[in-house]
Amino acid sequence: MNENIRNIFKIFWIFILGCLIGYVMEVSLNIFLTKNFETRQGLIYGPLAPVYGLGTLAFYLILPRIKGIFNIFLTSGIVGGMVEYLCSYFQERWFGTISWDYSNLFLNINGRTSIMYCILWGVLGIIFIKLLYPYIEKIFDKFITRTSTKIVTTFAIGFMVFNISISSMAAKRQYERRENIKPQNNIDQFLDIYYPDEYMNKVFANKIEK
Repeated sequence: MNENIRNIFKIFWIFILGCLIGYVMEVSLNIFLTKNFETRQGLIYGPLAPVYGLGTLAFYLILPRIKGIFNIFLTSGIVGGMVEYLCSYFQERWFGTISWDYSNLFLNINGRTSIMYCILWGVLGIIFIKLLYPYIEKIFDKFITRTSTKIVTTFAIGFMVFNISISSMAAKRQYERRENIKPQNNIDQFLDIYYPDEYMNKVFANKIEK
């Protein structure tokens, strides 16, 4: 297998792993705090939380070079906080919504992240590099060269490109509807029919309009 393709496949599955783990963490924490189930997915299709996928990917690319538990903790906290902040910023800028608001927390940064969550990211970084990373490398090296894995990964990447694209377009169109912007083309009409506000609000139950 071409080395570039191999790296793309690995990066893709690490992103997906982070998305899945993040979703489970978010839903479990919400159930523990509120005793109610609320979906915390960040894409229309699938139990996926992309902010955690991006955070996990950043951990994978950066942390193996870091030595010492404290340095790993510090780096993870900074990197995770940056990822969280940027995801919140671009979500608000592009779609007019946010999925979390930490304005009430001590030492928060524009409500997008806080010292408490940076500490949590630091702990997650240690867990990732000490517990998950060695197994990820072993499992990936064992299965990635198999023909079945290549086929599944290719289809999965295609699906995720569609998932991210349709989620972004539907979220943008919902923002336009709130601004009373009428559909400009067939794509807008399609999004209005198949991804109306009721559907979007159910999928993204925790989002806050800004």
